[in-house]
Amino acid sequence: MADDFEVTHRALRHYEHLGLLSPERDGQRRVYHRRERTRLALILRGRRLGFPLEEIATILDMYDDQPGEAGQLRYLLSQIDDRRTDLERRRRDIEDSLRELGDLERRCAEDLQRLP
Repeated sequence: MADDFEVTHRALRHYEHLGLLSPERDGQRRVYHRRERTRLALILRGRRLGFPLEEIATILDMYDDQPGEAGQLRYLLSQIDDRRTDLERRRRDIEDSLRELGDLERRCAEDLQRLP
């Protein structure tokens, strides 16, 4: 499964330790069924979107427990909104930084041209 999802075995063990994955055991061998593969795909998607593992765990656990899938989806929608707001703020910060770098670069080039 590590190869299929391009993650390390250490990452899989970490997710298992946190309770995000719970593969079946066959002696020392871990057996990952469809449920675990789906959960890993969701974990990795959540990580790509910047969700902390604690939030991902909450979202995954809601599917198995009450309030079920509908509650999970409502909760996820609120988290998406929070994440989007954070990313938009970061984008503005990056755009401001790029603008400042551009201004600094222009001033440095102008100052360099004035030097003998």
